[in-house]
Amino acid sequence: MTVKNSLAVAVVTLVLLSGGAAMHGIIPNQGLWQQSIKSSSGDNLALDFREGDLIFQSSKSGQSLAVQLATGSKWSHMGMLFKVEGQWMVYEAVGPVKYTPLKTWITHGDGHHYVVKRLINADEVLDEKTLSALRKAAEKMDGLPYDFSFGWSDERIYCSELAWKAYKSATGLEIGELATIGDVDLSHPAVQEKLKERYGDAIPMKEQVISPGDVFDSPLLMTVMAE
Repeated sequence: MTVKNSLAVAVVTLVLLSGGAAMHGIIPNQGLWQQSIKSSSGDNLALDFREGDLIFQSSKSGQSLAVQLATGSKWSHMGMLFKVEGQWMVYEAVGPVKYTPLKTWITHGDGHHYVVKRLINADEVLDEKTLSALRKAAEKMDGLPYDFSFGWSDERIYCSELAWKAYKSATGLEIGELATIGDVDLSHPAVQEKLKERYGDAIPMKEQVISPGDVFDSPLLMTVMAE
């Protein structure tokens, strides 16, 4: 595994949900519907979204710096976009797995920055039947507690694990490269401190993991919007 991938996995092992973003732009419309909402600042945002899109942000937690040091990635929290009663919602693992209104979710991010990504062949893959299966696969995890130890079981769940497993179940696609904790570069003192907090001296080096950064970097995805 490359150093880049190893560092990206580190975020999963540290229970750190933060990062950053500084991009802005929209990929040309590709047969998508447009939905306008207001950001927390009151500005109109023209958002080209589809159900099943993946949305990424940095949190405003005090652990953001540690995440950046460990991964070199801006992204460490993510969710899935679905409409509920006509309103855009982010389905995420944050405590229990739950729906959060999109506008509210955006305000939780550092600087209200976010990026939305989609399968590059979504028109072919996410037909009505498959999209329904994707939503059902995700909602099977509704209410599950957050997995602070980042295990791969289905009893508890973390944000990127939720999205990865839902897509794998519904489409057979693996959105992001799986790794193990043993693949991670554990040399930085901030990384070592967090591992000590979570695992003591018994770090599960063979535990399978997927980080938001690895999902973000998947070649199966394209950027729909960056704000």
